[in-house]
Amino acid sequence: QVQLVESGGGWVQAGGSLRLSCAASGSIGSIASTNAMAWYRQAPGKQRELVAAITRGGVTKLADSVKGRFTISRDNAKNTVYLQMNSLKPEDTGVYYCNANRLIRFDIPGNYWGQGTQVTVSS
Repeated sequence: QVQLVESGGGWVQAGGSLRLSCAASGSIGSIASTNAMAWYRQAPGKQRELVAAITRGGVTKLADSVKGRFTISRDNAKNTVYLQMNSLKPEDTGVYYCNANRLIRFDIPGNYWGQGTQVTVSS
């Protein structure tokens, strides 16, 4: 089992910045389940969508809507993934979830989810 704990959400005005963190913990064997880590978000009344993902080797994928504004990174030694969000827009509002995937792929989420952290961007 892998436990994911997110932090860093909050309220910010449009144009502002936030940094989300997600720390993974578990047995040594279970850390292999973090070969790919990602951030998803879910806005009220909408489906959960992929925001950004990163492999252990540093290959990244960003949703078109956040390219140029968001950056995903990870510290493998700390089993932590970060999402730096700049130039935030009201449409970025939602609950952000961390996800861990044993498979190195971005098209489907892995089995492990964090509890979610709320991001609210006011206009």
